[in-house]
This record gives sequence, structure tokens and C-alpha cells, in this order.
Amino acid sequence: MREGDLKLSRLTQGIPDAMTEVAAVHTTEQDAAAAARDLGQQVTRQLDGAPDALILFASSAFDFSVLLEGLQAACSPVLLVGSSSAGEFTHGTAGTGTASALAIRSQHLKFSVGVGHGISRDGRAAARELVSGFQGLDGEHPYRAALVMSDALAGHAEALVEELTLRTSGRYVLAGGGAGDDARFLRTHVFHGTQAHTDAAVALEILSDKPIGVGVGHGWQPASAPLRATEVDGMRLVGLNGQPAVEAFEAHAREQGQAFDHADPLPYFLHNILGIDTGEGYRLRVPLAVHEDGSITCAAEIPEHARVHIMSSSSESAALAAARATESAVAALDGHAPGAAMFFDCVATRLRLGAQFEFELDEVVERLGDAQMVGCNTYGQIARAEGQFSGFHNCTAVVLVIAR
Repeated sequence: MREGDLKLSRLTQGIPDAMTEVAAVHTTEQDAAAAARDLGQQVTRQLDGAPDALILFASSAFDFSVLLEGLQAACSPVLLVGSSSAGEFTHGTAGTGTASALAIRSQHLKFSVGVGHGISRDGRAAARELVSGFQGLDGEHPYRAALVMSDALAGHAEALVEELTLRTSGRYVLAGGGAGDDARFLRTHVFHGTQAHTDAAVALEILSDKPIGVGVGHGWQPASAPLRATEVDGMRLVGLNGQPAVEAFEAHAREQGQAFDHADPLPYFLHNILGIDTGEGYRLRVPLAVHEDGSITCAAEIPEHARVHIMSSSSESAALAAARATESAVAALDGHAPGAAMFFDCVATRLRLGAQFEFELDEVVERLGDAQMVGCNTYGQIARAEGQFSGFHNCTAVVLVIAR
């Protein structure tokens, strides 16, 4: 990745007093109070005043109440949002067990926050509650986006995204993902102000007079014959082709000469995920665990009766997919240069690629030019944009870019 000091980006908007300032910051401090001070001091050094919005991604190792309260005290953001994560990065740094943040101070961007609770009970109701906090539904602003972070372990992520699209009449681009907890898959949080919530989603509404781009891409291809999801129970895939789901993976492992250990299946699953055939591409799902009855828990729901394939990928195809996603997001800016960006990719991608995940980050950074970037590894990715493959994804690169 590119090295060097994090720099202040002043994005002129055509008139002298219309300015956006961006600071992408990262800390390796392990103590929550020290991390908050470090991030806050970096932000205050780089911005000429308090940020209008501060977006935070932080390891589950932190005490979130201490981290959030400390960060609020250190740099006084008007709005503070974000989530726990499973790997954090900026355009110049990357790590795990760390925290990254993007601070924005702008005279031409407008921000508001929505929060939805009780996703596990009703994802659609949570989406309706979330959208009630938006200020741009009247259509006054030509470009509207929402950064959406959700507790993906609560389930119903697909319903959440579908309802968000419906409630915003499809006029918002969406990007974000599922909060992480350092690949432990136990408990994840989203942030609103100094509060960390579970079983909830948070969205930062972004209203602009210039385009906001979203790009989506993955490098996976079908590696098996088509299979039918004949029985599904929430995020548990019970049957494929009328047989216990695990049997299809066992057969594929034998055909490919791969080791598949029921007691420790993740090393196999990271390289052999499922792709739902939508007719226009493949929406990906990561298997996580095998149960005694042969069913498999996945990171997100698979529709019953869906046509699926076991998929394969490579480090080269993953990097190329991230590059193409970034190019799509930048192209959506309609000639404006990118000024700030957020990048999300699956924790499964990082675990599968290991150190080679930085090659993927490099591809994103190279195509963003001087724009500052922050992002994290998530449990699923959220995307919706015109001409893009929309919905809730796994193992998919999602890039949100704000014009200079």
C-alpha cells in the first residue's frame, strides 16, 4: 500500500467559500481512550473546525462506550456513525484490531442520521424506522446517498435493503455492510453518537449537488453444476437437490481434490462459497458451519428454490473486481474527480487472501487518485445504484465515492 503521512484534502467546489475538507485517519492504539485521543487529534489537526460527519470503523476489541465518548470529546463531530468491524484501513494504512475514521466538514454536503432497531424481529420495520430520520426524501437535492451499516448477525439483511430501496423510491444510492467482530461471529454493533447498538442498523444520509458514485464487483465464477436450494430455514441451508446440503459440498470437494473437515469447515468454505443465480449475475453467500443434520449455516439468507452454484475465485480476480468496482464508482461521478471514498469488502475475502488482500486495497487506492479513502471488512456488503448489481452481498467489493 502507499505509505506516507495522512494529508488534508480541501475539495474546492467552484466558489471560494464552498469547501469540503476530508481527513481519513487510523490508529493502532489498543486502549480505547488512547485510540479516541489519537483519532481525534489527527482529525483536529487536519480540519479547520469540527467535522459535520465522522464515520468510524473499530475492532470489537475496544470498549465502545469509552471509544465513542472519547472521540466525541476529542473532535466534537456533529454526527458520529459507524460500526464494529473485522479489519480496518485507509488509503495509506491497514490493520486488524485497530480503528479507522473518515471526518468530513462541508459547506455543500448535508448529512443526517437514521437508526432502525429490532432487525431480528422485522427487518422491513427497522428500515422504515431508519428512513424516518432522512431529510432528503422530498427530492430537493439532485444527488442522494446513504451509508448503511447493519447488524448482519441479526439476519433479515436482504429485507432491510429491499425496504430501504422501496422507502426511498429507488432515488438513493446505497453502500455499506454488516458490522463485524474480528471474525468471531458472536456480537456486532453499529454506532450512533456515543451509543453502540446491536440488532440495529444505522444510516448516514448524504445530500449533495454533485454526483455520488457506487461501484460493485466480485471475482467469483461457477465451479459446479447448478443446484437447487430445496429447503431453507433462515440463514441455515438445509437441503440442496433434495439431499442434506453438506453432501453437495462433500461431492465437490472430492471432485476438486480438496480437504473438507466438518469440524473445521471454514478453510474449505472460504474458497468454495455459494452463488445465487439471479439471471443477471451471482449474489454470493459464504457458508460458515456444518450441523449434525447436514445443514449449513450461511452468512446471509438464501431464497428457497433458488438456483445456486458452488463458486471459485483467485487473488487476481478479487483484485480485478475491486478495481472495476472503483472504476464504476468514479465513472458515476460524471466527469468530477473523486474527493473521498469508502470501501467495503468481506472478512471472508481478507481471510482467504491473507497478505494478498493489500493488493486489492492497492487497486482501489490507485484508481481513486488523490482522494482519501477509509473502509473495513464486513459481514456482508450493501449496495444499490443504477446499473449496478444491487442488494445484500457476501465476498463483494463495494465502493462509495463523493465527488471533489
